[in-house]
Amino acid sequence: MVDILVISLFKNMNEREMILFGVFAVIILLFLVLDLGIFHRTAHRVTTKSALYQSIFWVLISTLFGFFIYKYDGADHAVEYFSAYLTEYALSVDNIFVILLILKYFKVKEEYYHKTLFWGIFGAIVFRGVFIFVGAIIIHHFHVVLYIFGVLLIYSGIRIYFEDGDQTIEPEKNPILKLSRRYLPFTDGDRGAAFMVRENGKLMFTPLFLVIILIETTDLLFAVDSIPAAFAITQNEFLVYTSNIFAVMGLRAMFFLLAGIIDKFYLLQKGLSIILFFIGAKMLLEIFEISVGVYTSFSVIIATLTLSIVFSVIVPRKPADEE
Repeated sequence: MVDILVISLFKNMNEREMILFGVFAVIILLFLVLDLGIFHRTAHRVTTKSALYQSIFWVLISTLFGFFIYKYDGADHAVEYFSAYLTEYALSVDNIFVILLILKYFKVKEEYYHKTLFWGIFGAIVFRGVFIFVGAIIIHHFHVVLYIFGVLLIYSGIRIYFEDGDQTIEPEKNPILKLSRRYLPFTDGDRGAAFMVRENGKLMFTPLFLVIILIETTDLLFAVDSIPAAFAITQNEFLVYTSNIFAVMGLRAMFFLLAGIIDKFYLLQKGLSIILFFIGAKMLLEIFEISVGVYTSFSVIIATLTLSIVFSVIVPRKPADEE
């Protein structure tokens, strides 16, 4: 299965995109190794200052990669990349909030947040890759799937717009978690930062491993919105995957940066719903041979995100008892 996906990816790439993908792979692998192997070898709490530097770093790296796409693959592809990247990055904000709820629910210590999120994001790189390339194969053979994506995005946009933003999690209802608890041996109590331990000669999983499972399944649920949105922007799987993964790589740093203030950007959820609705409608308009240009799409996305953030800051949310 993996061989088929890889062959499909490279078959549809031009020579310049293959070189860019090689650069992308080196960047991701290098910083994954440096991150866990050197910078965060021991468990510790990530400071806001460190999170800020990491967030700036990943935005700069992602932007630089977009510049290389512009230089070697053309302006249209660069705009599509940035549109998909911004959409995924913005959608990650909701993901951050849910991850925070999961960590709080399981009472994970803050010094273990980094390691937990590292492996959660590593899993996202793998599973989203499979999701994207399978989607690309399906779209190649059944173009009508794009219109189904359009309907899904419009529905998601309407649903998100009318949500009150007060999300809760119910791990006991997660089917993957139920299966894990039923068929895998787990320890009774906390075992620090370990995911697996050996007790009485038997390999046991820890509660922190359950957190990883829940984060992975939650990310896949978010991918149901974000990946169709990226495919609605561009059907180039190289652009979809690289923009998606760069956004995911910046997710962890953004988590530590926004965890304490995420509720202040209360209008961002409305902005995201408008973007999803717009992208879905853009896709469905193609049925009637009405095309919305990549530059128009990019302008709408960045303007909506900017206004959502600005108005969230200048018009603070009213306290719950005043609403």
